[in-house]
Amino acid sequence: MTQRETILRVLRLATHPLDDDELARRTEISPRQTVNQVCRLLESEGFLARVMGPNGKIVNSLGLAHRHQPATPAPAPAATAAPALPGMSAEQRTAERYMLDTLGERLGLALDPCRLHLDDGLRVEVDGTDVDRTVLVECWAHHGPATSAQKHKLMNDALKLYWIGATLPNDPRLILCLSDAAAVSHLKGGSWQGQALHDLGIDVEVVSLPDAVDGAVIAARARSSR
Repeated sequence: MTQRETILRVLRLATHPLDDDELARRTEISPRQTVNQVCRLLESEGFLARVMGPNGKIVNSLGLAHRHQPATPAPAPAATAAPALPGMSAEQRTAERYMLDTLGERLGLALDPCRLHLDDGLRVEVDGTDVDRTVLVECWAHHGPATSAQKHKLMNDALKLYWIGATLPNDPRLILCLSDAAAVSHLKGGSWQGQALHDLGIDVEVVSLPDAVDGAVIAARARSSR
């Protein structure tokens, strides 16, 4: 397996974007500068996205073109790993991964997407949770005020969190995580939506995206709307 194939395979198996140091450790490629050079080449070819991570280091995540790259088949994901949602762009996944990592740092927890298996046999996916299920998070990377349809989406996410939380025995904290305070401005000023979230015990956290990540999300949405 070539160095580029090794790096792509490790990123496919990773649950979050990896910086060059972590990639060098996991791939056992040395010196570290070799990893940096290969990743920059893969970025120029569209296989990787390289953005600023929550710790101030550049992190690598898979880009759209990687699906055309031949690679050794990866093992099937664990039952609790949530697959990428249909229609979600690589830019959106990178943004939401950044939001989860940053929110996790605030809370002192490691948050990851998860597919939960409920007692009645239903399976439901949540954007982020910790291993002890003390927190449930739904993320939305969005720039600017929410439209009417997007306001309904937020309340749908809130209902989903409340319902899942009610099925768990440990009364988890419920969080809607957004990337722009303007997207939840309608929840202030005595709105029924804001009061409903308060009464249901659902917190709203804002994690601002780095300019490069925010710009990539905006560009991806502009492309999809053409």
